[in-house]
Amino acid sequence: MSTPDLYDLREIFDRKQIMVCFNGPINAALIEEIGRALRDYLNHQQEAPSAVADIFAVYIEMTQNIRRYADQHPGLEGAANAAIVVSREDGHYVISAGNVVAPEDGAAFLRRAGELAGMDRAELKALFKAQLRQPREALNGSAGLGLIDMARKADRPLQASVREIDAGRSFLSLRVVL
Repeated sequence: MSTPDLYDLREIFDRKQIMVCFNGPINAALIEEIGRALRDYLNHQQEAPSAVADIFAVYIEMTQNIRRYADQHPGLEGAANAAIVVSREDGHYVISAGNVVAPEDGAAFLRRAGELAGMDRAELKALFKAQLRQPREALNGSAGLGLIDMARKADRPLQASVREIDAGRSFLSLRVVL
């Protein structure tokens, strides 16, 4: 197997306006370094501080969720590997991330993302506030605030998809447009 031609790859990145692309095992140190590079790039582009904060927050939430999922599913082959892309599209920033999940977890995530995608800003705000008031124990340690917050920040409804890999694994992708 040969290495892809880097010039061709660079041309694809330029054409698709991809600023950051990572594929492989993700850990806390990489999350931090990629996040720092992303923030530096955005600041260099003279983006508004609020836009930089939102993009960075969504990137961090997505990557930390992947890392936490991998930690909770150490036997799931490929769960610790992430695909992350930050790009521009039609004047918006797009943060996409994906990882291997158990099929039932992928299906549950799709349902949740679909529910959030069907809500308007006022409904998302009310849901966020309601989740804040819930006792942590009743929510199995996660209030789902990160996903709700991403939906609140997004300029378009969240887009999620699941692709079957084999009987025990699926690939979950989430796309957030800011």
